[in-house]
Amino acid sequence: MERNVFTEEQEMFRDAYRKFLIKEVEPSRESWRDAGIVPREMFEKMGEQGFLLTWADEKYGGLGISDFRYQQIMMEEDATYGDAGFFHTLHSRLVGPYLTRGDDEAQRMRFIPGAVSGKCILAVAMTEPDVGSDLAGIKSHAQDKGDYWLLNGSKTYISNGINADLVIVAAKSNPDNPRQIGLFLVERGMDGFERGRNLKKMGLKAQDTAELFFNDVKIPKENVLGDAHKGFHYLMHGLAEERLISATGSLACAQRAFDLTRDFVIERKAFGQRIADFQNTRFKLAELRTELDMCQVFIDKCVEVHNQGKLSSEMASKAKLYATELEGRVTDEGVQLHGGAGYMDEYEISRLYTNARISRIYAGSSEIMKEIVARSVLDD
Repeated sequence: MERNVFTEEQEMFRDAYRKFLIKEVEPSRESWRDAGIVPREMFEKMGEQGFLLTWADEKYGGLGISDFRYQQIMMEEDATYGDAGFFHTLHSRLVGPYLTRGDDEAQRMRFIPGAVSGKCILAVAMTEPDVGSDLAGIKSHAQDKGDYWLLNGSKTYISNGINADLVIVAAKSNPDNPRQIGLFLVERGMDGFERGRNLKKMGLKAQDTAELFFNDVKIPKENVLGDAHKGFHYLMHGLAEERLISATGSLACAQRAFDLTRDFVIERKAFGQRIADFQNTRFKLAELRTELDMCQVFIDKCVEVHNQGKLSSEMASKAKLYATELEGRVTDEGVQLHGGAGYMDEYEISRLYTNARISRIYAGSSEIMKEIVARSVLDD
């Protein structure tokens, strides 16, 4: 499907980014998956090329480009030439913007330049062993000790958890009000901050997903993000973009799965004819192509609206719900049409399938997305 949504300059950016991936990422993907982690220097290589926190102002070393289409381009290219476990988008577009939530310019100057260069890798820690989407149920807490805050608790399933130099930790800041949460900037090497296992997962093998522990960690007042009791507000502020990111990435991976499957069924034969010549194959591909194109149009519209600052929670939730569910269907059909080969790890479709399963869970599960959309429908 022809898309006329990118400028000539953005297509030049795509070409440069693709060349970077082909040179620096594609040859190393297998070793990263085996190691269960992306080397730290990859973030620095990204930073050297200006591919991290592209939205950051030039005074922080960034490009000062707020247009989401640049990140959209990167995620689309990642699906083919990158690795799903290299969570630079989380670093740049999910965690990085939190550093702008408060009004502390000194704090921004301390952390944003390092994040732009890739020398300071970012993570956000919200999920706990017994708490998923319900942040009001978290047990991690911080006590105001006058000159500092004392942080205690544990987090799990934290992406970039091993590599991270700066972790934004959500913790209750008022024992009398469970809705009051603070965001605390925990730096590598702080006393009482410990990392647990690099967790083994079904997919995203190269992503360092870890347990984090905070035992009487002294958080200086200058390491509190904005108002220590308005963490909920800061977290909610970025949810629409987070879900758009999820939708964009899922669709890009679904497109990749479709292309691989199409090529496979054209080349392979069964019962004396191409697999592509069977009516079932042709109809399956026709259905998926139609859904992919329809989803692409909607997500491109969401990006346009987001660039105008008007993307609603409901619209982003629809995109996230549909794109992640579609990714699951496309990768599943891809495995089926590959036959036995689709179950083999050496085939890319197998990895796309296992990677896709988390998409319907993180950034808000499909069930949560349905609740948000249903609320918007029934409250009209």
